[in-house]
Amino acid sequence: MTHATIVILLAVGLFFGMLLFLEIGRRTRLRRMKEDTETSPEGISSIDGAVFALLGLLIAFTFSGAAARFDTRRQLIVEETNDIGTAYLRIELLPAETQPALREIFRRYLDARIEVYQKLPDVDAAKSSLEKANELQRQIWQQAVAASRAQGAPAAAPILLLPALNAMFDITTTRTMATQMHPPRIIFIMLFGLALAASLLAGHGMTGSRVRIWFHMLGFATVMAVVVYVILDIEYPRLGLIRVDAFDQALVDLRESMNRDVQIRGQR
Repeated sequence: MTHATIVILLAVGLFFGMLLFLEIGRRTRLRRMKEDTETSPEGISSIDGAVFALLGLLIAFTFSGAAARFDTRRQLIVEETNDIGTAYLRIELLPAETQPALREIFRRYLDARIEVYQKLPDVDAAKSSLEKANELQRQIWQQAVAASRAQGAPAAAPILLLPALNAMFDITTTRTMATQMHPPRIIFIMLFGLALAASLLAGHGMTGSRVRIWFHMLGFATVMAVVVYVILDIEYPRLGLIRVDAFDQALVDLRESMNRDVQIRGQR
């Protein structure tokens, strides 16, 4: 079962669960009104307000956190593109005879990095591409160090190239860990629990009329289900319907620029 399907099922389940709790709360209040017609429900509104305020706070917290992590992941794609492009350009500092082999392995490395995220949500295939990219990192480093020590290499070559390679390698770890940064599951459990509790209290308070107010009941449940769906989907932008794939085009464009660079050098 895909992540998108799971999120949809959770949202649908929350929708019907809220309708159920709204009805339970309503019937509980009606039964109590039949048994005790004189008791005034003073102080109940303040309790309801506190629960709804806590629910609003939790929604704001989870949504803002998911949106911030979504933006961070997009920024990291741009950062990796810049790091790879910078390191690729600095190959020019090396002796001419060492450049073609290093440029070729750079292109293979970029292909592997693009594949890591294109193959998601197939986690096993993505891990295989990640391992391939890590192996190519080791080869790039070895060749770059050897080339920077080769005869005719300028003294500035290792000073400028090696730190650029470090930045290019480090961003891969940052991006990998960013995909695993999510709130603890207890946060989402609390969100679902508070939504159901708020539904129970809302149903308890909707007894001004003995006729069900379907418009408000369906509206409340729908709004909450949609909000929770968006939060869960944006939290995993490589698995759901809300995705960061459009920003991967930056890496693809960089790969195409490398191809043009090869063609230009071949014409010289």
